[in-house]
Amino acid sequence: MRRALPALLASLLALPALAQDRPPLTPARDVSVTYRTTGPGPGAGPGAAGPEMRMSWLVAEQKLRVDMPGGMGWSVVDQRAQKMFMVMEQQRVVMEVPMQGGPGGLTIPTQPPDSARFSRGGSATIAGIPCTIWQYQDGPSRGEACLTADGVMLRSSGTHGDRSGSVEAVAVAFGAQDPARFRVPDGYRAMQLPGGMVPGRPPAR
Repeated sequence: MRRALPALLASLLALPALAQDRPPLTPARDVSVTYRTTGPGPGAGPGAAGPEMRMSWLVAEQKLRVDMPGGMGWSVVDQRAQKMFMVMEQQRVVMEVPMQGGPGGLTIPTQPPDSARFSRGGSATIAGIPCTIWQYQDGPSRGEACLTADGVMLRSSGTHGDRSGSVEAVAVAFGAQDPARFRVPDGYRAMQLPGGMVPGRPPAR
């Protein structure tokens, strides 16, 4: 779960540019969405309900923050700088993680790939908000996502290889986000992962 989340962050901010009917994949205004996840996990079947996680978008700075389930910490993707970092609160550690497609980057089944081909389906209402259903396919990746007209993903399910899973919004809050929540915190120890260095600040002493 911990290794899959960074790829979800990167994918959510991918900006595809194919000449076809396709939905917006990033929100057009600041929003925070709480998702319930499903999928395989320790001691659970493939359809078992998973924990909740919260995703918040700071549109002006093209940043996405994910507060991860189970107290794992939080991550930020900086689309403009093409960087991503993860903060482990209990350890007071910050580390860079690979963007999708980089060394160690992963593809996860619940997010449409940026090169996917889309076909428009029907409509639904999730967490009290209407959205349009889109089917997508890209090689071994295929699935379905329900997105609002202004680019908020309310539900997504899919399969990539032998992995499958889904996320669905349970609460959506539109409103200005605090930019400080999207920055590397002061005084945290920097750690290095293969293929990347931590951005921002030197290790705390």
